[in-house]
Amino acid sequence: MRPWSLLVLPLALASCVTVIDAGDHAPAAPPTGPIGRTFEAPILAAQSGAEIGRATLTEGPAGVLIALSLAPGALTPGWHGVHFHQHGTCADTAAGFQASGAHVRHGAAGVHGLLNPDGPEAGDLPSVYAPAAGPIEAQLFSSFVTLSASPAGERMPLLDADGSAIVIHAAIDDQRTQPIGGAGARVACAAIAAR
Repeated sequence: MRPWSLLVLPLALASCVTVIDAGDHAPAAPPTGPIGRTFEAPILAAQSGAEIGRATLTEGPAGVLIALSLAPGALTPGWHGVHFHQHGTCADTAAGFQASGAHVRHGAAGVHGLLNPDGPEAGDLPSVYAPAAGPIEAQLFSSFVTLSASPAGERMPLLDADGSAIVIHAAIDDQRTQPIGGAGARVACAAIAAR
């Protein structure tokens, strides 16, 4: 086969494309957010305020990918609830990060839980598992948020005027119970705020 013949095939196929009126099933408008934008923040421990890991958020075309990397022993072994909270501060370590506020949500009537028939809130995320030994590595994805400073369609902005925070809790989130799925105390926090 001649090398130039490989180029002809895609061009020939492109000329055969038929446009069909998709009606209500038309593709969504292209995202307006900063696709590929990355935000990185330290994860701090409650009480001590020591850095125990890093959170890296990356904007995608349909949401935000969250990578969590924590040092061995940073969390007790087992499952831990993770949520986006409404204020970008983790400064009040001794108070258990209460200044980070409640979960990010659409309006005041948010219902918590990825498995709740009346939910979820924009701040809801899957729980992460901490092994008995070794580092904690997790990747989560949320289609409810954006790294923009303003909403992107139905996606809530994490970098609005007062930012937001990723909060890790002491226990697993059951994804149904109000207001936080029984996840318990706030044990770690990463501030997502404009610098």
